[in-house]
Amino acid sequence: MYLTHLDCPRCGREHPADRLQNLCGCGSPLLARYDLPAVAKAVTPERFPLRPADLWRYRELLPVGDPRHVTTLGEGWTPLLRAPAYGTEIGITDLLVKDEGLIPTGSFKARGAAVGVSRARELGVERIAMPTNGNAGSAWATYAARAGIGATIVMPLEAPGICRRECVAAGADLRLVDGLISDAGRRVAELIAESKGTIFDAGTLREPYRLEGKKTMGYEIVEQLGWQIPDVIIYPTGGGVGLIGIHKAMHELRELGWIGDKLPRLVAVQSTGCAPIVRAFAAGADRAEPWEDAHTVAFGITVPAPLADELILAALRESSGTAVAVDDADLLADLREFAGREGLLLCPEGAACLTAARHLRAGGWIRAGERVVVLNTGAGLKYPDTVDVSGVPVLS
Repeated sequence: MYLTHLDCPRCGREHPADRLQNLCGCGSPLLARYDLPAVAKAVTPERFPLRPADLWRYRELLPVGDPRHVTTLGEGWTPLLRAPAYGTEIGITDLLVKDEGLIPTGSFKARGAAVGVSRARELGVERIAMPTNGNAGSAWATYAARAGIGATIVMPLEAPGICRRECVAAGADLRLVDGLISDAGRRVAELIAESKGTIFDAGTLREPYRLEGKKTMGYEIVEQLGWQIPDVIIYPTGGGVGLIGIHKAMHELRELGWIGDKLPRLVAVQSTGCAPIVRAFAAGADRAEPWEDAHTVAFGITVPAPLADELILAALRESSGTAVAVDDADLLADLREFAGREGLLLCPEGAACLTAARHLRAGGWIRAGERVVVLNTGAGLKYPDTVDVSGVPVLS
């Protein structure tokens, strides 16, 4: 294993990677670091196509040492699909969609769960607990079951019903709260405090290894493009783990010498009903203030106070990116338009990225001829209410 240590991006303190860790003492999430020169000597990009088509093909850049602890359902290596009809319509002729809806449990959350659960298993965790907006909970419950680890999942009542059912099917201890993910987080904190160390906090970025699974989206995009970067990557941002992970992946690839110095411009997409990152980015702030009365049909990005606000904002600015808020009505219209033209039903969070792409191209931020990758983070079939069928005629 090439994992060397964990470090704190806020205060710079290093932490050992051979024991369980949550946040740094200063309150910041921790980031996993690797001996990249040794990785560069051990493997080259030409080797990856000879390996299985899952995220574990990048095992030298992942934090699990003993393969016996790898907990997998074949996650990763999702398709990067061209969208020429819709792209031409909005003026982005080189538009691609990374479709995470085909991954186990139907969302990109399986990446973080696979690596996070595998590392937790390797470090001796017997039960995890976490708040969730839905998909992360169902993914972690599923992978915990496969690893033989207990899981306590707390989610809002308004979360997609299929996620609730997935948790129950996986045997998780599911608890519901009448509120937002922030309310679920407070309940999880209480449970962990009461457990006296018997439950490990696996909440978003409260442990360092979920991000390592999510960063593999960045590796895959680059490999699928022939080890070239796109000009723009557009990502639906709630907790922001995937955006931070993709940014981390690009830095690692650059340090390995597998890509050039240029980085893709990252776009954080939020809803006008919950846009703390967009507001902070526009104000030039380093931290985001909590969003009051958060609500959006794109439930996965309803995160009024993301823990990793500093890291999200830093990634946007370092990559010369931006942050955009879109309206629910617009994203639902784009969801239908895209499905009709390209034959792919996106999740509402993925559709929000299309709306952002359309607006950014119309405003000139995305330039003619640029290659743009949109992340569809989940299967549209998990959100049946996004498509209104009330007007469909019934034949007699």
